[in-house]
Amino acid sequence: MATAFDKLLFGTGGVPKGVTPPTTEAGIERLRKVGLDAMEVEFVQGVRMKEPGARVVAHVAALAGIRLSVHAPYAVNLNAREPEKVRASQERILHSASVAHILGAETVNFHPAFYMDGDPRQVYQVVRQRLEEITHQLREAGVTVWLRPEIMGKHSQFGTLEEVLNLAADVQGVLPTLDVAHWHARTGRQNTYQEFVDMLRQVESRLGRAVLNNMHFHCSGIKYSKAGELAHLNLQESDFNYRDFLKALKDTGVKGMVICESPDLEGDARLLQRTYQEL
Repeated sequence: MATAFDKLLFGTGGVPKGVTPPTTEAGIERLRKVGLDAMEVEFVQGVRMKEPGARVVAHVAALAGIRLSVHAPYAVNLNAREPEKVRASQERILHSASVAHILGAETVNFHPAFYMDGDPRQVYQVVRQRLEEITHQLREAGVTVWLRPEIMGKHSQFGTLEEVLNLAADVQGVLPTLDVAHWHARTGRQNTYQEFVDMLRQVESRLGRAVLNNMHFHCSGIKYSKAGELAHLNLQESDFNYRDFLKALKDTGVKGMVICESPDLEGDARLLQRTYQEL
């Protein structure tokens, strides 16, 4: 498993709208034609891709020079009270990881948990233990992918910056996904150049400089309230300061993937890429 990128890649969270047929393979070809570098394969409603199809996608992506990542199903709660729901959540991450391995994807993003009115410190211990069980099973199976819990956008969801960094520090095989739109929605801040730089320095301080060469970001505009995230928006329809975010990435020498999750996946991914190149 590679541990570093040689540059910052830009891509989409799924197949861009308007691609026909709306398959992963066709989406990869579209991204190649427009000059993007990456795609996150979305298993958010369930892992329906079988091994033969995954091998075809891996081949198409390799030929196109498109780097892949995977997003696990949304139906994950590692803090669930019912044992069967915990097992189902773990199986969804494990299944996503096994298909990601076939795809040649090195990252599996997932939404880790809900607080369920629990003490965040106690919830952290529960999530860490259950995540350790998953990473142990992956090592036993020889599946080499990074599991990346995301920063989450609602106050009811486990996934602050500190929590995902702590999981990465405490659990082998785990790195963070910094969803900057979620963090902006959750805090109502985190939208200035200095705040972006401070976030990256916090990653470096907690996990080491090498991790800044293997970063994964989700980026979009976002609508939010006091409770946090409401909906994703296109960048230019939102208050998200994407130019300063990109400047912070460039000035700190960050490498990895920036995955766009705006409604206009392709348009905003290209806007991010073009803005970064012009800085």
